[in-house]
Order: sequence, then structure tokens, then C-alpha cells
Amino acid sequence: MRSPARDKTPKSNVEFSRAMPFPAPDPNTVLARLEAVYGVTEWSPRFGAMDELIACILSQHTSDVNSLRAFDNLKRQYPEWEAVIAASVQEIADTIRSGGLANSKAARIQEVLQRILSLEGRISLDCLDAMPDAEARAYLMALPGVGPKTAAIVLSFALGRPVIPVDTHIFRVAWRLGLIEKKLGEARAHDSLQAQIAPEIVYRFHVALINHGRAVCKAPRPRCGQCVLTDLCRYFHEQSIQNPTE
Repeated sequence: MRSPARDKTPKSNVEFSRAMPFPAPDPNTVLARLEAVYGVTEWSPRFGAMDELIACILSQHTSDVNSLRAFDNLKRQYPEWEAVIAASVQEIADTIRSGGLANSKAARIQEVLQRILSLEGRISLDCLDAMPDAEARAYLMALPGVGPKTAAIVLSFALGRPVIPVDTHIFRVAWRLGLIEKKLGEARAHDSLQAQIAPEIVYRFHVALINHGRAVCKAPRPRCGQCVLTDLCRYFHEQSIQNPTE
């Protein structure tokens, strides 16, 4: 029995484009283009490691304005971290109310402070200074409720380590560009993205992607017409194939 003849009709340009994988962009090229738009941000510490950790806990599920107001209120009411442990959860919650989820955050802050006190004999993260990045990250992630993003923020923002925190903006821009797969999720994206970025540009890359995510690569509808990365972007490439007339 003769097998059916194969269709020798040449593939259309659209079919060919769909069959060809779109290459991931070079992070250095991405950074150069974004810094040409948003400027270069050099690292400088905002807080020490201990303050940064607590500020990060307060920042969860709220705006920067509200979380910083809560942090300022907390530091004003309790200048020493030992006083936060000594206070009641309700007193702490009332102090940080502007940051949202005050009751759960108050309890979590006390748990973290108590754990550090039991480990170090004092409330300090100076121990991180002598640790390699991986060990310092593991130490932080062993604290109650501290995940990869919070650990990376402390290491990057407070200590200047070449560790990239992946928040919702960075995750969205990174998977749209094709640097990571969307299915990874934010929690697992840190290591995958980290492996692609030279240590000396990690902080600048982090800031540049956040700026771009807030200004142009928005969710759910990115402003591709204003983007300087469209020729490097897998998302733009795929959307152009699916909607060639748009």
C-alpha cells in the first residue's frame, strides 16, 4: 500500500516563524538600552541588614508609601528591636497599621526578631558579613516567613551582594523578554535569572527592569509602542505572529 504523499507546499512566513524558537536576549544589551532611557542607578544602602529585613516584611502586599510609613512609625515607637519583642502583638500591630495586614505582620516580625536573638545572642545580622552569598541566603530563608525575594532584597539592598530579587515587575519583564519561562513562577525564577547576569550589573539590572515594568511593560497590557526592547522580546515577537495586522 502506497503511503500518502507528503505535502510539499512551502511553509508560509508565519508558519516558519512559529517553528523557529526566539532567542533569549543578552542581558547586557537589555541593560544598556534601558539605562539609556531610565538612567544608571548605582548601589547605595538604604538601611542596614536588620532594618532592611523588617522593612521588607512590612512591604508585603502594600505600597512603598504605606510600608515606609509603617516602618518609620515602628522605629519611632520602638528605637530598639528588643523593645519590639517586649511589646504585645496588638501594640505592634497598632503601630504598623498603615502597612496593612498589621496583625499578621506584627506577629511575624516578633517571630523573626526572637529567632535571630536565639541564634545570635543579640538582634543583629552582622553574622551575614562573613558568609558567602549562598550561605547568607540560606540563613535568611531559614527565618520565619522569609522567602527568596525577601532574602535577596536584604542581601542586595543592604549588603550590596550580587543577588537579584525577583518581584512581580521583574518576573513579568523577564518572562516576556524570554530570559526565563513563565511557568517557573516568581519563587523559582531567582536562580534561573541570576545565572544569566554578570555579578557587577546585578543591582543595576534589577532597578532597570523594575523601572521598565512600572513605566512600559505593564500588566495586563504592555505599552509595546513605547518599548526600546521589542526586537529582543519574545512576547512581542509572538504577539506579532498571532496578530500580524495589529
